[in-house]
Amino acid sequence: MSGEHWKQRPEGGGRLAFRLIGFIARRGGRSIARLTLYPIVAYFLAVRGPERRASRDYLARVLDRAPRLLDIARHIHTFAATILDRLYMLSGRMAPFDVRVEGLDKLEPYLDRGQGLLLFGSHLGSFEALRVLSRSRPGLKLRVVFDRGHNPALTQMLDALDPQIARTVIDAGQDGPSIVFAIKQATDEGAIVALLVDRAAPHEPRTTASFLGAPAEFPTAPWLIAAALKVPVVLAFGLYRGGARYDLVFEAFSEGVAIERHNRPAILAALVQRYAERLQAQARGAPYNWFNFYDFWHADDAHQALHVDSGADARRRVAARRSGY
Repeated sequence: MSGEHWKQRPEGGGRLAFRLIGFIARRGGRSIARLTLYPIVAYFLAVRGPERRASRDYLARVLDRAPRLLDIARHIHTFAATILDRLYMLSGRMAPFDVRVEGLDKLEPYLDRGQGLLLFGSHLGSFEALRVLSRSRPGLKLRVVFDRGHNPALTQMLDALDPQIARTVIDAGQDGPSIVFAIKQATDEGAIVALLVDRAAPHEPRTTASFLGAPAEFPTAPWLIAAALKVPVVLAFGLYRGGARYDLVFEAFSEGVAIERHNRPAILAALVQRYAERLQAQARGAPYNWFNFYDFWHADDAHQALHVDSGADARRRVAARRSGY
């Protein structure tokens, strides 16, 4: 891949910006703090070209039309709104929010018998809406796999809001065996382990699935972990609907993932394709909730390759004419 990977994108804003927003959120309340979203949107529209182009590419796919600048602004505003709301959710201030839960019956059998499971989420909507679940069932053990080294300024600010929640994080920045061991230990204790499965880190194994009309790469490690641990898999989507409303949606995916060694690539591809189809259905129902602001389909890479190939073809044609062929 010749394009810039999502992990290489610089963090928007910085510690000072996040501290300022956090201060306004704590002192001025949510209504006042939401006013800060407009300069954030303006900043991304004016300065952050890669994110703006990624938004346009995604919206064209999910809306099935050419997106307007207003669509891109709404997309960025939705993202910024969910980031702001994380400040309140992580500090336990859930009163302003109207969170509606759908599919909780898919989780109840596991919760009732204290069985550990994997909760697969994505960068579609707000994963922090899951905190509603843990607060509604005080005895529930919820662990979240999260790369603490990505967006460090935001991570430090969120950690400061609730150190107890910070201690429930399984750091995805560890080596693979350490992550798997931590997840196994948590599920053996009956915990729900939530992780995002729509982005592949650099050098992470991946497979290709059709998503919104084009091939896209998804990581295979989460599915291999599920197969190794032999625990149920449930999908989760925390969709922001505007204002103060969130829809927390659960979908049963598998009682246990089985991957035979001799047929591993085909089984992994089928699992990821099935997941991509569910992700696509939810994305079409909440199109402005997609927060992968990078070249997800590698469209820039394809354009660069086409440009290079076209240039090479032209040079070959010139050389052929000069040599008389």
